[in-house]
Amino acid sequence: MKLLDGKTAIITGASRGIGKAIALKFAQEGCNVAFTDLFEDENMKATENELQAFGVKAKGYASDASNFEDTDRVVSEIVKDFGGIDALVNNAGITKDTLLMRMTEEQWDAVINVNLKSVFNFTKAAQRTMLKQRSGSIINMSSVVGVSGNAGQANYSASKAGIIGFTKSVARELGSRGIRSNAIAPGFIITEMTAKIPEDARKVWEAAIPLKRGGTPEEVAGVATFLASDLSTYVSGQVIQVCGAMNT
Repeated sequence: MKLLDGKTAIITGASRGIGKAIALKFAQEGCNVAFTDLFEDENMKATENELQAFGVKAKGYASDASNFEDTDRVVSEIVKDFGGIDALVNNAGITKDTLLMRMTEEQWDAVINVNLKSVFNFTKAAQRTMLKQRSGSIINMSSVVGVSGNAGQANYSASKAGIIGFTKSVARELGSRGIRSNAIAPGFIITEMTAKIPEDARKVWEAAIPLKRGGTPEEVAGVATFLASDLSTYVSGQVIQVCGAMNT
């Protein structure tokens, strides 16, 4: 039997990067996957086909995760199509990095809205179904910079630290209803986003990591799979750092 056989998950921002790796790993483990991204495009269709190839039900939905009404609509649609929600992976996120002295209000608001408000929006919409089921696993994508901060990322760090506070509060609030809430804090993960970093800067980053390399989206997906599965039924309110001992 596969780890997620018969379960249904919602994964936000799953057409690329860490979100896509999580969706693929979940499907591989027998999970039906409803995933969202901002636009219905070729990426979404390709991801849908890749997931369905594992023999599970999979469907992509265009949704603005930072919009409360839009999120409520799409979650209702997913529940109607799939029948329930066993796991919610709040992964949608953006960066607009710059020093605080140069940061605009727009750059601050955009990152907080997409990264933090989206977690509130999807959790609020999904909890209705989870409360009825008296079960569910909420997995929120934070970051090591949400734990320790980083120069030039005040907006991103604040959004990811906010996710940690939200995760712990939800774990305390919904635990009595059988709902678990955890966060994953990835470190330096090799994705399209980090591929834009110059080679010499990347080498400096990697040299500072005790495991001497960047992580892969698949390694983050492994932790998400554990948290969505019945292997972690007594794990809640935790922040698991996937960072090669970069943060200890």
